[in-house]
Amino acid sequence: MSPRRLLALTPLLFPSLAHAAVDCANASDQATMNQCAGQDFKAADKELNAVYQQITGRLKDNPDGKKLLVSAQRAWVGFRDAECKFSASGVTGGSVYPLIYSNCLTGVTKVRVEALKEYLKCEEGDMSCPVPGA
Repeated sequence: MSPRRLLALTPLLFPSLAHAAVDCANASDQATMNQCAGQDFKAADKELNAVYQQITGRLKDNPDGKKLLVSAQRAWVGFRDAECKFSASGVTGGSVYPLIYSNCLTGVTKVRVEALKEYLKCEEGDMSCPVPGA
């Protein structure tokens, strides 16, 4: 394989290197801004999953509560996706769509993370809280 072809394939072979070179703080083109917005959403989603796992861990002795949480989370994901599609619908087909859509996903996800974190603050004996204290 020629060195030129190998160099062209480097981002495909080592995607982490391609992502490492992105300077999101100084993004100046639409493609980079879109990529950075996607990375922000991935980070928010990762935090959401971590908090969700903490809650499911506390619900291990409450299968009915766990089912209700799963159902609520699935409904929330449906809401999030529909809300953000609507929010970005004014730019559908445009180069800015991924940025607007991802920013919406990030914002709505961060709100959900904070709501779920409140369940982790429940104190023992709080009958209004569905998640047992730690």
